[in-house]
Amino acid sequence: MVKEKNQTEKEKLDERRKEVLSKGKKFRYPMQHAKHRLVLITVVIAVLAVIVAGVTGWALLYKMQDTGDVLYRLTRVVPVPVAEIDGEKVRYSDYLMIYRSSITPVERQGSAGSLADFEGMKDYYKRGALNSAEDFAVAIKFAREMGVSVSDAEVNEAFDEHRTAGGTDRSKDSFLKVLSDNFGMDESEYRRLLYLNLLKMKVAQAMDVEAEETATKVEKLLAENGSFERAQEELGDKIVLEQTGQMVSILNVDGGRAEKAASMEKGAISERFVSNSGDGYYFVKLVEKNDKEVSYVSIKVPFTSLNSEISQIRKDGKVKEYIDIPKVFDEQK
Repeated sequence: MVKEKNQTEKEKLDERRKEVLSKGKKFRYPMQHAKHRLVLITVVIAVLAVIVAGVTGWALLYKMQDTGDVLYRLTRVVPVPVAEIDGEKVRYSDYLMIYRSSITPVERQGSAGSLADFEGMKDYYKRGALNSAEDFAVAIKFAREMGVSVSDAEVNEAFDEHRTAGGTDRSKDSFLKVLSDNFGMDESEYRRLLYLNLLKMKVAQAMDVEAEETATKVEKLLAENGSFERAQEELGDKIVLEQTGQMVSILNVDGGRAEKAASMEKGAISERFVSNSGDGYYFVKLVEKNDKEVSYVSIKVPFTSLNSEISQIRKDGKVKEYIDIPKVFDEQK
């Protein structure tokens, strides 16, 4: 009691503060513990959610081989592989893009017949799409090693060429509608496909020294006498001589030969040009034409080096596929 009387007001306040704080700790520490526990539980749940989503995605992609929109969009964002060829990862999104654009016309036309036929057809297109995606991956690897590239300007030029193919100047919107209606593709997908094809074409051309030498010989022979038959006699199976034998549409799917012939005068011989499919050099001689059709003779100097490299890679067993697709037709020999 004496002590309490002798205390100053300040000392009394300090003592009271300590007493209040001491009592408050009984509530403070349990709350801190609860917060830490809540944070820990939240982190554990988040990690488990990621693991479950990852496992589910893995099962859908690699076991069930889901080709639907959701998984496809996911693979376009997350670059997961569908295979590996010669050490190069093959993008799952490229495989699905090729497959979906191939099977979409069949699905929309309803021309697959029975369910069994349709399932077999899906296997056929899946195998073709995976082979193509693997070939593109090899081209990407060689392009990186050789310093070969495709610019945005080149893709834009190819896009515009396709948009105005056959002399029809379609608007961009109408062209994209054609792509969507017939192949289920949007603009970014189509540009990706153009990029892959242009890159593969450039690599095939850059690799094929023999084709370059043969094309130079063809140029010399044609300059001397203009005879395609004579060139074949001289060069044999190094070139392929073809002729339509009749009038074909200017829109004929022939690597660009009909379109090239339509731009020439009768009897004229074109300069060397690379086929639209990127499989070789072409020389074309116009035989006859009208407003809608042409007849021509052509020489093809095929690119073989890239295909030979890919074939050897497959023979050497340097392909590891992460999904199981039946080999419903022979792969590249």
